[in-house]
Amino acid sequence: MGAASKHHKKKKPSFRKLLKTSNVKLENKLKNRQFKQQSSAKKQRKEQRRLRQAISDVSHQTLKPLERYKKKPEEEEEEEEFLESLPTDMMDEEDMERIREMAQKASFITRDLSSCAPVHSKKRKSDKPVEKYEKMPRKMKQEEEKELIHLLPIKDKSGIIPQTMEKPVVQKADEEEEQEEEKAQDESGQATEEESDNFLTLTPEEQFELRSQKLKERKLRIAALGSAILANPNSSIKKLKEMRTMLMETDPCVAVTVRKLVMVSLMEIFKDIVPAYKIRPLTEAEKAVKVKKETQQLREFEEGLVSQYKFYLENLEQAIRDWRQKKHKGSQAISLTCYKGLAEVAVRCLCELLVALPHFNFHNNIIVAVVSMMNEPVKKVSEMCCEAVRKLLKQDKLGHASLATVRVISGLVKSRNYNIKPQILKTLLSLRIKEVEVKKDTEQLTPKQQFMNFKEKKKNLSRMQRKWKKAEEKLQKELLEAEAFESKDKKLKLHTETLNIVFLIYFRILKKAQKSILLPSVLEGLAKFAHLINLEFFDDLLTVLHSLIMSGDLAHRESLHCILTAFHILSGQGDVLNIDPLKFYTHLYKTLLTLHAGTSNEDTAIMLQCLDVMLTKRRKQVTLHRALAFAKRLSTLALHVMPDSCLGILAANRMLLHTFPKCDILMDNDMQGSGVYLPELEEPEYCNPHNTCLWELHTLKRHYQPMVRTYTLHLLAGAPIEGSGALSVELSRRVPVQLFEDYSLKDMTFNPPVAGPPSKKKEHFTIGDAFLDSNLKECIDVALQLEDNQELLDFAGHLVHK
Repeated sequence: MGAASKHHKKKKPSFRKLLKTSNVKLENKLKNRQFKQQSSAKKQRKEQRRLRQAISDVSHQTLKPLERYKKKPEEEEEEEEFLESLPTDMMDEEDMERIREMAQKASFITRDLSSCAPVHSKKRKSDKPVEKYEKMPRKMKQEEEKELIHLLPIKDKSGIIPQTMEKPVVQKADEEEEQEEEKAQDESGQATEEESDNFLTLTPEEQFELRSQKLKERKLRIAALGSAILANPNSSIKKLKEMRTMLMETDPCVAVTVRKLVMVSLMEIFKDIVPAYKIRPLTEAEKAVKVKKETQQLREFEEGLVSQYKFYLENLEQAIRDWRQKKHKGSQAISLTCYKGLAEVAVRCLCELLVALPHFNFHNNIIVAVVSMMNEPVKKVSEMCCEAVRKLLKQDKLGHASLATVRVISGLVKSRNYNIKPQILKTLLSLRIKEVEVKKDTEQLTPKQQFMNFKEKKKNLSRMQRKWKKAEEKLQKELLEAEAFESKDKKLKLHTETLNIVFLIYFRILKKAQKSILLPSVLEGLAKFAHLINLEFFDDLLTVLHSLIMSGDLAHRESLHCILTAFHILSGQGDVLNIDPLKFYTHLYKTLLTLHAGTSNEDTAIMLQCLDVMLTKRRKQVTLHRALAFAKRLSTLALHVMPDSCLGILAANRMLLHTFPKCDILMDNDMQGSGVYLPELEEPEYCNPHNTCLWELHTLKRHYQPMVRTYTLHLLAGAPIEGSGALSVELSRRVPVQLFEDYSLKDMTFNPPVAGPPSKKKEHFTIGDAFLDSNLKECIDVALQLEDNQELLDFAGHLVHK
């Protein structure tokens, strides 16, 4: 029995089996529910189809009149015989006449049976005319089929009853707002005409008091609306609209000031309340779906925010357009002279929104407006727009805004036929397109996910939970890696497309406008992005750069940019090319002594970059004679330039001594080989630099700038890394360009400050014997004693006696 009971005993199902069966049950329930929904939807569609068919049949059916039956000839003969057989002799003549009269008129026997009009209806025209029209058959008016929304069906004893409702027709909010604005403008225009007439009749003091009073009221109103909007943005769209309507202020005494205040206030409000994502317009299917109350409120807020933001941008653009076209408004609330100040505030607001909201709607429209004003003749507006674009390109990490901006700039350059300001192309130097920055940004973009360690898992989770947690963490790590890789690839793709457009701009100008004022900016841009140029263009580009240098049309700075671009090309992917850039070395060696020695020594930074790329980074391709020649010429140049340039040149010489250790022969007076040093020769290879020494350092060690003296003494000691003559760690790590910028003299101040001459005390004569000669001391004492007793001399006495 025991064995039998054990055999027939029901086993407990395992967890996996229960999980499988529960999944199957859930799937079956889902399938049944879907099938019921599909069948009810089919029935509902069939019933609607039948109803529509019945309505259309009734509307198209026409009512036919009653049929008239023609009498047969036999029936007509019988009727005539019957009439003849009537006893007419029993009737009077009066009765016969009456019957004939009635026979001539319409009666119930002779009238058309299909007509519903009563007998003798002509006599009663005014008696119930409406009933006549009501009884007449007519066609039904065919109504337009309205769109239906299918609601949830109701289940009754009889079955499922489908529920529908007509879709409400919503008028476009934009059209309503435009109509309201037009009406408000018309009404305000009439009111302002009356106010302006009254304002002109007042005295200047009364006008000033009235203006200050009105301005105070408008300021308080702007402040109240702004604080209310910021306190609760979701329910303040109407207040935002009310504040935006103040941009149409028509009171001539405060119109300009109020409009400026409203522009700036709205700009700050939008910067605060705009969400951190782009608002997408809803589709028809999404609008038809019933959502929660909170979701519906959020949708209404987003829709209202986008519409108000759009109208605000249109108002700013209209203010700028009126100033450009010198267009005088019909209301005449603002004079033509005030349009410039109003437009400058509008431009400033657009620039702020361009930098602050690169992710929000209509950003591309703002880019188009701002880039077009970068070429404005007004210097203030142009600089404002260029600075905003520069900030946008510097802070753009993903690359979408940079790509859109570069596209618009390319279109502007082409449409103006290269007749634009060089500052527009200089803004492209702010592009963040470097491999190092891409890696850094992708590390910042990857979200930091914190995972539990083993002790926390063991303490807080069971065995099964730990197993599930391990699998979940593994999946999350894979997803994070995939997301970071995708974002990096997307970023590189955007940067590649941006660079292609930038190089297209540069190559067009090199090909078609070599003598334009844009050439320095193009060469500067090529020098920065040369390492990213495709290898196919290297040979042609080097040929063009050399021809530009040899033409002699370039200034000193432009030629330095050409040299820097050429060596950037050769130091990157151009290592595979077998090109000897000796002509570029010769040109730099020849033009070093033409560097400006005054305050405008901005070319020194470019020259130091060229030396770094040409000598330090290409040390294997540079001969010793060439390095010695450059070291000697740089020391000669250090005697003539400003202290900041001198410091950069000495730092470059220090790098040369470290890169080429055999350059220490310039510290000795011994002759190395034959020949005499030829400083005027333009070829660095053949000027015999090994037969000279750096005597300029002995002059520079008495320089008034303390940092120049420090570096000179360091070089005279042989530029040691350690020991008594070594530099501090901070100074030794700075490159020449950084030293030049740190000790710059742009502000016309000494950096570090130079100590003044020591203060000397004034020497005072003592009362004792202050004279070495005793005889002189006696003569002075006698003269001082006789001074009081001496009589006054009369030089005009002899004239009086005569």
